[in-house]
Amino acid sequence: MLTRRTLLRAALAAVSASTVSACAPGGGRGTKGQGPVKRTMPFERVAYGVDPQQYGELRRPAAGAAAPVVVVVHGGFWLSQYDLGLMVPVAEALTREGFATWNVEYRRLGDAGGGWPGTFLDVGSAVDHLRTVAAQHGLDLRRVVTLGHSAGGQLALWIAGRRWIRDGELRVSRPLKVRGAVSLAGVVDMGWAWNLGFDSVGKVLGGSPADVPTHYAAADPAALIPLGVPTLLVHGSADTIVPQAISEQYLREAKARGDQAKLIPLPGTGHFELIDPRTPAWASVRDGVQSLFV
Repeated sequence: MLTRRTLLRAALAAVSASTVSACAPGGGRGTKGQGPVKRTMPFERVAYGVDPQQYGELRRPAAGAAAPVVVVVHGGFWLSQYDLGLMVPVAEALTREGFATWNVEYRRLGDAGGGWPGTFLDVGSAVDHLRTVAAQHGLDLRRVVTLGHSAGGQLALWIAGRRWIRDGELRVSRPLKVRGAVSLAGVVDMGWAWNLGFDSVGKVLGGSPADVPTHYAAADPAALIPLGVPTLLVHGSADTIVPQAISEQYLREAKARGDQAKLIPLPGTGHFELIDPRTPAWASVRDGVQSLFV
């Protein structure tokens, strides 16, 4: 029987096969399920914690004025098999457009400390760590946008809304406020996704909405609406892994509660075209990111 996880693994394997290449100096391999990742421009690996998964790749455009920042968050249904190598093409393409990019890694299901609450605390810590490195690397923290794909889309919107968490394990003081958030085929309504049969949602949050309602209240972007920042959703109508209906549902709720939200539907586009700068879908992603900095 085909499950969403089976489909995801098959699709990721196909993506990996198309990008197998020798790594650039300082690069690395993808983890289980991914092939070698091609890196074509310089980056600095920066740790934001002591765990091996608590690091990110920081890329910066040519020297000059302080650069706006795109925080890039990979997906893979929060599974440890898939790492930030998935988003290297995205990070490099955006850096060429003049943005600094912070492609973050985090503990995932299968890693010690991954899942609830470690996955979320890691991603939040990675974003807040920009305060530590901003001066050294010339980053403009007044202009920070988050962007994530699939499960990373959920995390990108969660980053934008986490300042509204008032209690519980995910609450932190003074989280870095971002200017906007972009979800690429994101699992942005986790309660709705659970009802659609996404078992990994229950695994990363520790149970169903009935079992752990406080986890969903703190981690589900849909539960944190209004986020209070512009939100862009990009989704393909031919996506068989995360259906476009999830973004449509989120959009309805966000607009009803006063958020500035927009959905860019891409007819005939699947799940992974959104993170491949060689595809026609990339123009919508690039232009959408740029619009949040205007």
